[in-house]
Amino acid sequence: MENNEFHYKRAIYTALRIGFIALIFYWSFLIIKPFVMLILWGIIISVTIYPLYKKLAKKLGGKEKLSAAIITLIVLSALLIPSLFFVGSAIEGMSNFANQMMRGAIEIPPPNKSVADWPVIGKPIHDTWNLASTNLMAAIEKFRPQLKELAPKVLSTASGLLATVLMFSISIVIAGALFTQAKPAEQAAKSIFATLIGKQGENFTELSVAIIRSVVQGILGIALIQSLLGGIGIWAIGISAAGFWALIILFFAIIQLPPLLVLGPLAIYSFTITDTTPAVIFTIWSLVVSMSDAFLKPLLLGRGVDVPMLAVLLGAIGGMIMSGIIGLFVGAVVLTITYKILVALLVEDVLEKS
Repeated sequence: MENNEFHYKRAIYTALRIGFIALIFYWSFLIIKPFVMLILWGIIISVTIYPLYKKLAKKLGGKEKLSAAIITLIVLSALLIPSLFFVGSAIEGMSNFANQMMRGAIEIPPPNKSVADWPVIGKPIHDTWNLASTNLMAAIEKFRPQLKELAPKVLSTASGLLATVLMFSISIVIAGALFTQAKPAEQAAKSIFATLIGKQGENFTELSVAIIRSVVQGILGIALIQSLLGGIGIWAIGISAAGFWALIILFFAIIQLPPLLVLGPLAIYSFTITDTTPAVIFTIWSLVVSMSDAFLKPLLLGRGVDVPMLAVLLGAIGGMIMSGIIGLFVGAVVLTITYKILVALLVEDVLEKS
């Protein structure tokens, strides 16, 4: 009887302890939940450019903090300068459009007759475009309900872009702080993998690092390059909201769709707003940007592990739905790591049983 009572009390104490630990972990998760994506993206950035940080620290005579500060400033500049450029371009474009609207001075060139021959969408696009070029106010009145519904979404998207730039900046600062903690972080990662997976934990740590660098350099890096080059071309040809179009190119490139889906129609449109020579140059530029992944992927992706494109696609789309633009990047990396580790675990399990 006493023995049963002892086991009963011990079970209660154990349940209380487990409940208390679970409560603490859950409470802590709720506290850090708003920062999870920022921290994850900071970790991904730090893992990706850590070799560059080590090379710079070596050249600076082992001054790791100075190297971390320089790398952080360089990456921040690489983010903020194009962001400010594109945001400024978009704001200027919207401001000019608003001023022209108030003065009634908006001039929309008539569509080319060939637009009407486009399959499926050609006729409605030609008719709407032609109405806007001949009687803009009638076109606005025709689409007033849709415009009223769209306006708040445009403002929300603009504020969301600014918030995203801020979040990326915070993640870069986090990455800079993590550089000097690389060795403790590596040991912590190995311990976590060893606890969750077993004796192969160290191998999975190295695999995760290789996957992160492959996805960021070979997928996200190429997408950023194509987005930047495409945005510069759009701005140079004089099409409004270059930043907005660059963002769409970025999304398409990440999910492995050609940027030409965006740049192609814009190239056609450029023939109606400028002379033939610059429009032809922009068209050629668009083709080069769209095909650039053919020679960039062997350079950036060839040195890493084989990246499953379906995992990248689903991770990017799911991450964006869950956490916005920053989730577009983090989701692609996290789902790819999950997939590769799961495959490695299954292969290891099969080998052990055989």
